[in-house]
Amino acid sequence: MSVLELCDPEAASVSVEATVADAVNIMLDYHVGAVGVVDSEGRVAGIFTERDVLRKLSLSGLDPRTTPLRELMTTPVELATTLTTPGEALAIMLERHFRHLPVVDSVGKLLGMLSIRNVLQWRVDDLAQELDSLEQYVSNDGPGG
Repeated sequence: MSVLELCDPEAASVSVEATVADAVNIMLDYHVGAVGVVDSEGRVAGIFTERDVLRKLSLSGLDPRTTPLRELMTTPVELATTLTTPGEALAIMLERHFRHLPVVDSVGKLLGMLSIRNVLQWRVDDLAQELDSLEQYVSNDGPGG
């Protein structure tokens, strides 16, 4: 399975020219914890997450309606590609304490946003299937072992 198949059907993104309020509204509209920040070509320029809201905005006194997103977005961004396996993505996310990982094509264009929730659900499903197979193997064992 490709990491792109684990992503939500439509990646939440916002222009690098947007304000912080624009990004927060997109996050609320899509019910997600992060948006990809893209340039005019659709390439990832940064990421803006709930953590950015908490760490960079909440106590700053900045007005989200007038603060340019580029001032608070996280950059550089760790990226996954369509060649990244779900296992590799999970390892990156766990090691780096990321909850979101943009998935891009060969030129850096945003294709999807991978959430740790999506990857963990894939892993749980995979383990459940493995358990079912093992239970079936054990229960189908014939007489004499």
